[in-house]
Amino acid sequence: MTFPRRRAFVRQCLRVVAGLALIAVPMLSARAADAPDFVRDGTLAVCTNPTLPPMTFVNGTDTTAMAGVDLDLAQALANYWKVKLVTTPMDFVGLFPSLAAQRCGMVISGLIKLPARERNFDAISYLDTALVVVARAGTPPITSMADLSGRTIAVQSGTSYAARIAREDEALLAAGRAPITIQQYPTEDAVVQQVLIGRVFAFASQDVELYYRQKQLHGKVSVILRSDYPEYRHFAVYIRKNAHDRESVEAAIGTLDANGTLATIRKKWGIGTSSTQAFAQAGHVPAFRWDTFFAALTSPAFARGALITLAVAVLSHITAIVISIPMAMALNGRDSILKVVLRAYVSIFRGAPTLLQLLFIWNALPQFFPIFREEWFTPFLATWLSLSVNESAYQVEINRAALSAVDKGQEQAADALGMNRRQVYFHVIFPQALRIALPPTINEFINLLKTTSLASVISLQELLSVTQIEVARTFEFTEYYAAALVYYLAMVFFFLFVQKRVERRFTWADRHRASANVP
Repeated sequence: MTFPRRRAFVRQCLRVVAGLALIAVPMLSARAADAPDFVRDGTLAVCTNPTLPPMTFVNGTDTTAMAGVDLDLAQALANYWKVKLVTTPMDFVGLFPSLAAQRCGMVISGLIKLPARERNFDAISYLDTALVVVARAGTPPITSMADLSGRTIAVQSGTSYAARIAREDEALLAAGRAPITIQQYPTEDAVVQQVLIGRVFAFASQDVELYYRQKQLHGKVSVILRSDYPEYRHFAVYIRKNAHDRESVEAAIGTLDANGTLATIRKKWGIGTSSTQAFAQAGHVPAFRWDTFFAALTSPAFARGALITLAVAVLSHITAIVISIPMAMALNGRDSILKVVLRAYVSIFRGAPTLLQLLFIWNALPQFFPIFREEWFTPFLATWLSLSVNESAYQVEINRAALSAVDKGQEQAADALGMNRRQVYFHVIFPQALRIALPPTINEFINLLKTTSLASVISLQELLSVTQIEVARTFEFTEYYAAALVYYLAMVFFFLFVQKRVERRFTWADRHRASANVP
């Protein structure tokens, strides 16, 4: 190719590149204007609590297979912005703290649009709803919330129902009438169960859930009041306060409503069913479904949940032991500033509730240290860290007492034999302290194994979390709770057996038993 032709070719290529740039720049600008700022790295991160059908729930035995109105809406928004959807299931009370900590950009979880929540977050409506009061089948309807005077009703903790009913109580007390007693439970299925067993008179919920639950509840309950509270008329998407993000989400939801996507989602999940037909299907239900019980016992979800429970307990306890041994040695040593600090450490972590420590590490740490917002800091790691720190405060006292119980003469004899400090500890003190510390250490591990159930509040899919998800999906309480009980008992009995074997193995070192065998 000659030089003039080459120069002409280069000029032509530059024109093509310039033309493509002129086309691409407006497209990129439009894309940036449409997408909210919380969509990062091509990912829309959504937090949800999968226990409220048909809004968001686990659809089947696989605890990772979530479905519902909210999940369909989240996927539609991700498609609209041409990004990938990542959903994080978690306990209801952790939704807004996780949103504030930037673990997710959006919360979609059957949440009502309320002024109190809008003080801290932006809310964009996407579905109409109404607050209903539900009681056992055959209960006569009531005309207002005031008719619940002197009654006990159940609500899900973390929701706004309790605060709204408290306002009703103020009016009742002012009129000289008995207030409404409120009982709060962590999950919606637990709330419904209180009515089914007769512990409370009624419960408060949203109409769309009850319409979906009609087949599961088999005509056992009925709606006795459909409230006219204006603040309970819309489900909303919640995001962190940001004018640009709010406009982006409003525009996206407006487009999905206009093109029929929202109508398709509502039709798919039966939203809008007549309330007169919601509980028409009554039927006989056996007291205990053995097929469900055995299916749960053999399900991969329960086995995986039990394995996660066992793994986090073992790792946390091993870490706690490693941390506590040098701490126990320092606490048994001479007075120093380190000793004061360690005493404060033990007092703080033994005094603070384990659940509070877990929630602090999961929800508060990211606000101080952004590195804990990254994907690497999973619920498993957060639970491991929290339980290790908490357990070390208890294990250090066991180890300290065991080290103190070793006869000082043993140490003096080792010194007389010319052993250095490392040899004294590894060959004389530690072997004897191990025999003393082992029984309480195994007992402490068994307690820790049961404490891992607290991790369900930060979305760790351990055994109790899997159980609650299955109960929320099917309302078969007894069968799934019984299956979880079998798993817990099997693990605990195994370690009790190990404890007895270990204690029998170390009886040779018990001088009292040894002397008892002397004729």
